[in-house]
Amino acid sequence: MTTLDSYGDRCERLFLAGGTAAVRRAAQEGLDELGPHPDLYCWLALGHVAEDEDDHDDAAEKAFRAGLALDADHLGLLAGYAELCLRADGFDHPGRAARAAALSRRVKELDPGSAESDRVTAVERWARRGYWDDLRMNVAREAVASRESHATTVTQARALTDALAKDGTGTALAAARAAEAADPVDREAAVRATTLEALAGPWNAPVRILGRHRPAAWAVSVLLAFVTNQLLRQTGVVDSFSVWGYAWLVPVLLVDRRFAAVRREAEARHLARLEAALAARD
Repeated sequence: MTTLDSYGDRCERLFLAGGTAAVRRAAQEGLDELGPHPDLYCWLALGHVAEDEDDHDDAAEKAFRAGLALDADHLGLLAGYAELCLRADGFDHPGRAARAAALSRRVKELDPGSAESDRVTAVERWARRGYWDDLRMNVAREAVASRESHATTVTQARALTDALAKDGTGTALAAARAAEAADPVDREAAVRATTLEALAGPWNAPVRILGRHRPAAWAVSVLLAFVTNQLLRQTGVVDSFSVWGYAWLVPVLLVDRRFAAVRREAEARHLARLEAALAARD
């Protein structure tokens, strides 16, 4: 029989890995096996909250309330429920939004200096943000995500071309698959194996080159787009504004999407292996 601590550890590791659906499955499995417990309801609720969708928010609220019915002072449940209510739209969910103040106050009463209390305070500041604050936060978030994605693509492409140049396709692919099988919780091993499977071979050489030299490829594409549009206007092919030059950007955009798709596939593969390894361990 799997213990409560084992289920809690499994949920935590899956949550940190980004496997919210796997967290819900593990928490529900624990509830089915061990019966109702506030810790498992907390993980089930957090697995729903992370999806940030209305249906999941409704399911999360049910889980929070079921857990609090068992332990009204469970700090994790109170803090998670308070955050859900603070982020709720007061127009669409007035009852949920109205519960935020009491839940936040209770968290601070129970443990004023805890991480949960600090988290609730931070979410309260977020809930009081103005329009321009929200706009700045969204722009900053998108800028950071874009930079991280671009850097990851370059790193991913360089690792791929280096592995192929060093060992050749067959040897590199076999080594990457062996490393992934040896350590199913290694995210980087899953990315390497998936990238090699998807982008090895001579027909993917242009994709690898553009990915490896992505900053230069973008700079050249933008320059070609500008020059092409200028030439089209000056030669009278178009009267004023031209979009044809921007066709130079399409190959680089497609390469970005290709590498991003491979990373999503690797992420799904990693989470599936991690979930299976943790379940087998227990």
